[in-house]
Amino acid sequence: MKIAFLDRSTIGPTVQISKPSFPHEWVEYDNTSPDEVLERLQGVQICITNKVPLSADVLKQLPDLKLVCIAATGYDKVDIATCDELGIVVSNVRGYAVNTVPEHAFALIFALRRSLVGYRQDVINGEWQKSGKFCFFHHPIKDLAGSRLGIIGSGTLGKGTARIGEALGMDVVFAARKGAREVRPGYTDWQEVITTSDVISLHTPLTPETRGMISTAEFEAMKQMPILINTSRGCLVDEAALVQALDKQQIAAAGFDVLTTEPPQADNPLLSILDRPNVIVTPHVAWASEEAMQALWDQLVSHMENFQNGTPTNAVGHVGG
Repeated sequence: MKIAFLDRSTIGPTVQISKPSFPHEWVEYDNTSPDEVLERLQGVQICITNKVPLSADVLKQLPDLKLVCIAATGYDKVDIATCDELGIVVSNVRGYAVNTVPEHAFALIFALRRSLVGYRQDVINGEWQKSGKFCFFHHPIKDLAGSRLGIIGSGTLGKGTARIGEALGMDVVFAARKGAREVRPGYTDWQEVITTSDVISLHTPLTPETRGMISTAEFEAMKQMPILINTSRGCLVDEAALVQALDKQQIAAAGFDVLTTEPPQADNPLLSILDRPNVIVTPHVAWASEEAMQALWDQLVSHMENFQNGTPTNAVGHVGG
């Protein structure tokens, strides 16, 4: 059994890369470009990939490939339909980020709600030293207790974020689906969430329905001037409209861990406002606590073991499910 890991550099260096217990040949690459995939997967039965795409054309030229292990939850980089057609099992990892993503979301929320970035920069710039006072009030500070947290996406990560919000005394509401005619029990009308929330946190997958779900109309409806947090997928938000919303003071601040293109291209609108005290952009690391990355890897190894034993787990296509 030959196993190839195409992009080892996408997993942190502190993670213990354990190997499956069954006999195998192991090869790993820090990175793999699209034009290297076919050559590197020749004779491979198990492929591990995080962000390296596996297209239909490439998959059809890999007769030995039997299992694709995705070192992430999202599987849009792999042509699942072609894998089904060829009898290739595709397994992803789930539930490993249950603590790290909600904690990162709240790290952004705390920093922006209390203007930590602005005040830290003031001290660096000598403003406190020159003020002659024990404190000053250059930036707004607001409590989270008693404020409304609107969560878009009620999966594991959305619920984890809700638990933290509730523990802090926030009024937590889950948004109903945008455009839904009826609001299910436990949810709040989409427009009400957009209009009344002091903090809005996105935890929904990227689908054709959710792409660009937050844009000009939504920003214009945000009467509470909320903080907008995105630790989910960059394309959920119209980034140009986001910059305009900040300029127009339709929202108070933005904390983003994800962008439409990663790494960002030079013309990304958010790159032009990174020096603002009410903007924080982190490089897609909300998922990447050491504990979460180790849990991800341990789960991925279990998928290889289970496949070898004839009981595939976390299959995302029709094969092996």
